[in-house]
Amino acid sequence: MSNLKLIINNKYKDKNSKLFFEKNELKTILNLYAKMVSAGSWKDYGLSISSKQVSFSVFKNAADKAIYEICKNFRPSNRNLRYFIKDSNGKILKNSFDLKILLKNINWKKY
Repeated sequence: MSNLKLIINNKYKDKNSKLFFEKNELKTILNLYAKMVSAGSWKDYGLSISSKQVSFSVFKNAADKAIYEICKNFRPSNRNLRYFIKDSNGKILKNSFDLKILLKNINWKKY
């Protein structure tokens, strides 16, 4: 028990707490993922985190490349580049400043 420390006001944690999806963002993405899994379109997912962005990758088969990446850009050069969806070739299919709007108005079967 001598190795335990009580840390109050951890500045390191506060500084990096925005370097991931927030709870409501992740809930929105996972709701979409559950819907697409039950439809049989998506099979697996993965998370990728860097200092510039975090992405939720969707796979049709676990061994294949990601068919979509839902990304959150931490330092967007443009307000509309805050959230975007990339295809398997890295092309940005759609971008928006709001995640719910981005995911609501897209036809996943089309791409």
